[in-house]
Amino acid sequence: MDSTAQKPELTAIPSNVSQIKFQDTSLDIWENKYCLKSKQGEFVDQNMDDTYKRVAKALSEVEDDAKRAIWYDKFLWALRQGVIPAGRIISNAGAQEHKPATSTINCTVSGIIKDSMEDILQKNVEAGLTLKAGCGIGYEFSTLRPKGAYVSGAGAYTSGPLSFMDIYDKTCFTVSSAGGRRGAQMATFDIGHPDVMEFIKSKREDGRLRQFNLSLLITSEFMEAVIQDKDWPLSFPITEAEREADELDLDDTTKILWRDFPVKDKYVTNKEGLVACKITNTILARRLWDLIMASTYDFAEPGFILIDKVNEMNNNWFCEDIRATNPCGEQPLPPYGSCLLGSVNLCRFVDRPFTKEANFNWDTFSKAVAVFTRMLDNVVEINGLPLPEQRKEIERKRRHGMGYLGLGSTITMMGMSYGDEKSVAFTEAVTKRLALVGWQAGVELAEEKGPASIMEEDFTITAAMLRRRPEMKKDGLKINDNIKGKVLLAKYSRYMQRIAEVDPELVQKIAETGCRFTHHSSIAPTGTISLSLANNASNGIEPSFAHHYARNVIREGKKSKEKVDVFSFELLAYRSMVNPNAEPMTDDPNCKLPECFITADDISPTQHVDIQAAAQKWIDSSISKTANVPTEYPFEEFKDIYRYAYEQGLKGCTTFRFNPEAFQGVLVKEEDLANTTYQFELEDGEILEVKGNEEIEYDGEMHSAANLFDAMKEGYYGKF
Repeated sequence: MDSTAQKPELTAIPSNVSQIKFQDTSLDIWENKYCLKSKQGEFVDQNMDDTYKRVAKALSEVEDDAKRAIWYDKFLWALRQGVIPAGRIISNAGAQEHKPATSTINCTVSGIIKDSMEDILQKNVEAGLTLKAGCGIGYEFSTLRPKGAYVSGAGAYTSGPLSFMDIYDKTCFTVSSAGGRRGAQMATFDIGHPDVMEFIKSKREDGRLRQFNLSLLITSEFMEAVIQDKDWPLSFPITEAEREADELDLDDTTKILWRDFPVKDKYVTNKEGLVACKITNTILARRLWDLIMASTYDFAEPGFILIDKVNEMNNNWFCEDIRATNPCGEQPLPPYGSCLLGSVNLCRFVDRPFTKEANFNWDTFSKAVAVFTRMLDNVVEINGLPLPEQRKEIERKRRHGMGYLGLGSTITMMGMSYGDEKSVAFTEAVTKRLALVGWQAGVELAEEKGPASIMEEDFTITAAMLRRRPEMKKDGLKINDNIKGKVLLAKYSRYMQRIAEVDPELVQKIAETGCRFTHHSSIAPTGTISLSLANNASNGIEPSFAHHYARNVIREGKKSKEKVDVFSFELLAYRSMVNPNAEPMTDDPNCKLPECFITADDISPTQHVDIQAAAQKWIDSSISKTANVPTEYPFEEFKDIYRYAYEQGLKGCTTFRFNPEAFQGVLVKEEDLANTTYQFELEDGEILEVKGNEEIEYDGEMHSAANLFDAMKEGYYGKF
């Protein structure tokens, strides 16, 4: 043997996924979004572990002095293990010295916007204060009378809900342009409102309502009308004065529709709490359905909220009428409700990934969920919400939404394929475990610290309650009886009835003792959290968008969005632990990835829904889920996605199809950009054609062609 021969360079192979090196994009986002800095821009958090220590300290200070050090150690262990509180907690917990006017709550829901100019403007003021505190906000706008309705006080005709949405849109952009969260708004709208078609088509206008996510409140009645090809009435509530002036017969079913409505005090209402609504127009349900699906196909909106299912399954069914959600849709909330979120990184619990012995560490996962439950409950004490109504709501019910991220990455590392039978079973199993451990922790917290105050409140039984829960009559309950909130939740919540099928003793404890909170779980989209603190583990419940793609990010001072390359966590892990030369989209056998490395576009819409349905069974709030389809996906197949979601019992979902004719999404595949040509008209009239992935110089900066085109088309160029 030649002793002078050069030895191969030795490379350390990580023994577990926690040792995988963070990619530059992940560290960059941590530095810009979650790392605490002083007013002078100096780093207070020197590294990611310092961020964890700051958060653990802030949350442990809620505990009694004698237990503070113990819980600091446990909280820090959990953070290092892979539990990730939501972005506002990571950014703002323990940061009061440097930014005292910020909140640890990600998002809220507005109070009900009543149909008066005073209340519309007042709610806009409240929205501005909420956005200033760093919180996103959701609203329902179908409480406002339709366009063209007569306003007797002004002697004029109203411009309708959409015109007022434009005002809220500008408020959000203005406030967020000062450095806060951008575009964090959700507008929900009733499928039976006379202006519903204008709402559906609103984003076809360049630059309109871009600070909003849009979702329709879809009822079971509407879905059945679609299935049966029936007419669908559009209506709006009437006042007693309108009934008398128009001489309306409340029993005339051709003119009057009795329905649930969030505002009752100014409208004609019956004993069951239903509001009389005047039918203004009738449309074929399937025509309206096709309009919805055409819009989602082209613009990825509106989203789909099955509001009857939301309210039927709400743990607080007896005291809440849900009509709105947080901006991403995973938290249906009552007026002034808040979403207190956190996610468990499932990737961190996979032992021996990419091997035949790969398995999930259930014991460590359960321990992390139990500790995390206490952490999220402690956030209530340092919520920092700007409005007294918001603080009262969160302190009374203490709801939070624990979920997970990295499901798609975990499934791949365990050798399963997202959407197959094994992955669906795993999804249900991990969600069920999260739920059962979390509720047990909630009972233990109630025994130690006391239950949420709503649990001990007395509620008077109404006709509406008996209508929604007929089994109460069988139990001998009647109108005007008083009953504790903990009993109404434990015994008559549809979700808790499901929990009781597997753990009746736990539910009985809740009925007797109460629980520390009314809601425990939801699954958020976790976009920047996943990319940053989880090193681009797959978002929330999603599969990986792609294993190598571009992300469009906003940079302060840059005139268009910046395109940055990112890699999926499972690809980084596979390269680190198995094959450093592995590449997606290659035919080279030495570089090819295993078949389990699939992406969002490889999965059928029904598989997307099947995974979501498996999780939703054990999630007490909701799930933010996007069914991705390729650009060329046939519309005839696409338009059945929402219908299948309804049949599977989901509370809602959204879709995404890359459409260069609309506007850029946050995530973009390189092949989509390469296959898209954009046209720019120069000052001399010459037309410049450029591929979407090409870099061009304009106004003293380099831009990707796709992002420059989008910025100029949508009107945000130079406004960041």
